Amino acid sequence: MTKYYTKACNFYYGSISKDKVKRKLSIPLHGNKLLSFDMIEIISRKNKKYVHIKKLNELKTSIKKKILFDIKQISKRKKIKGLKLSNLPILMGVLNLTPNSFSDGGKYNKKNLGERHAKKLIKDGCDIIDIGGEATNPGSKEIGVDIEWKRIFPTLSKIKKLRKFISLDTRKSIIMKKGIENRINLINDVSGLEYDHKTVEILKKKKIPFVIHHMQGSPQTMQKNPKYNNVLLDIYDFFDEKIKYLRAKGIRHNNIILDPGIGFGKNLKHNITLLRNISIFHSLGFPVMLGTSRKRFIKSLSGVNDSKERLGGTISSGICALMQGVQILRVHDVNEVKQSLKVFKSLKY
Repeated sequence: MTKYYTKACNFYYGSISKDKVKRKLSIPLHGNKLLSFDMIEIISRKNKKYVHIKKLNELKTSIKKKILFDIKQISKRKKIKGLKLSNLPILMGVLNLTPNSFSDGGKYNKKNLGERHAKKLIKDGCDIIDIGGEATNPGSKEIGVDIEWKRIFPTLSKIKKLRKFISLDTRKSIIMKKGIENRINLINDVSGLEYDHKTVEILKKKKIPFVIHHMQGSPQTMQKNPKYNNVLLDIYDFFDEKIKYLRAKGIRHNNIILDPGIGFGKNLKHNITLLRNISIFHSLGFPVMLGTSRKRFIKSLSGVNDSKERLGGTISSGICALMQGVQILRVHDVNEVKQSLKVFKSLKY
């Protein structure tokens, strides 16, 4: 049986969107009238076609029910306990407490620098602080639980008093358990819950929100000739199957975020395909998170214009994500990205 996928496209933002929604010429994304769409792309492994929302009733009965269900998933308001997703995108500020992360390793893992940087991220306007003690960039090696927790705990014990939404970036169930005991609000596991088989039981027992992140391979192997039959649909199927698995394991809540994992087992072509078509993941019915901040694909696209911080590429990819309804952007440079989003929204409104 042919499997069909529904991707919202042809987006409108601001006053134009509100007007079109009012006249029923477009459908709001996530129940937000400021961002809407009037076309869908129906995709299968063999072909694809565009359909205007006014012509949905002309679809064949065999696929119409599926497509209408997907559109309902796309248009419904998404919710995560403790977060306000209505003003999309919200920002997740990166707090790496490692000596070897790819862009800021060693900057915040000594003395009170982690706490100081967390306060700056909050002041700059982040809604989530993502704290991590193990580097997972290409080629990085695994570290032990004791080392990872030793890096995290001193800073976590201080910033939890700030009463901010805290995400814990870890693959290990023991670290997750310790983090939950210290009042973290979200688990962000870059392995897609694949690394540690005890993770799912922790998530089930604690009923805490979490991110399903996609990564092909491990940090040590993921960039060694990654391959897909169809990167977009393969990752969609990964999310689809993972959600079914979690439901079967007894995780019933909808406090789940999806992250396709830019740069985690993807080459340049894979990354571009995902960024151009990321709105396909909305039909799974969960918020979408994206991390493009300072990543290598920016250097590949900008060539001689590459800069050390890659802020320009981070901002432009973030605005592209905004225009496809991505709810959360994971970034290092919160103030600058926040500024760019404010200006863009003001000019589009």
